Amino acid sequence: MMAQALRFKNKVAIVTGAAQGIGEGVAIALAKEGAKVVLADRSDLVDDVAKKIAKLKAKCQVVKVDLETYSGAKELVAATLKAFKKIDIIVNNVGGTIWAKPYEHYEEEEIEAEIRRSLFPTLWCCRAVLPTMIKQQHGVVVNISSIATRSIHRIPYSAAKGGVNAMTASLAFEHSKDGIRFNAVATGGTEAPPRKIPRNKNKLSKQEEIWYQGIIDQTIDSSLMHRYGSIEEQVRAILFLASDEASYITGTVLPVGGGDQG
Repeated sequence: MMAQALRFKNKVAIVTGAAQGIGEGVAIALAKEGAKVVLADRSDLVDDVAKKIAKLKAKCQVVKVDLETYSGAKELVAATLKAFKKIDIIVNNVGGTIWAKPYEHYEEEEIEAEIRRSLFPTLWCCRAVLPTMIKQQHGVVVNISSIATRSIHRIPYSAAKGGVNAMTASLAFEHSKDGIRFNAVATGGTEAPPRKIPRNKNKLSKQEEIWYQGIIDQTIDSSLMHRYGSIEEQVRAILFLASDEASYITGTVLPVGGGDQG
């Protein structure tokens, strides 16, 4: 039996939001396929992921930064270049709805917080990594979007991910001449262990629980397969777009939601 080819051998890949969930899954999968992985997160839990990668005898670097700021994104790029001298791939995974409720119940500061969480880290990281990838004349960017662009009870998050889709398409248009590919995976409902760091630390009220259940019901109903996906199913799609197997694909948003197109 032939050994599996390592798609990411000698590649340097940044994964943001790498402390848990899809980000952790992507980081470990990249390491298994030969990548040198930079784990970016603001939580100390990212150290546990680094230990898992170390057991694979793979190289990784932890960078603890706040990617809701441009200074954090610039610090991440600088630390990566200092450690590995280049950046081949970045997977922009930071984001996720904080609240779940009809739009008329969102407060001004909550709307701003949702956009800051789910749009700005991707905007900042794309901006920060571009000069390096332009200089290299190659690079791959995979942005994590969501089928929630057509959903209920999380309108600010939907707007943020719509922004991610738009910037993915437009950056691909603008920078194909520089050998840089931009794509996005619009993740559907995904089964995952309970979050180690909850996005919203406040206990949900009875009404908020009903609204959150509304998201779950709508997500399952909108999927042609009528189920949630697994982290592994999302990871496989992300790694495909990050790999040279997708060398003729750019400007694409790939829905991975059991037929829900978002």
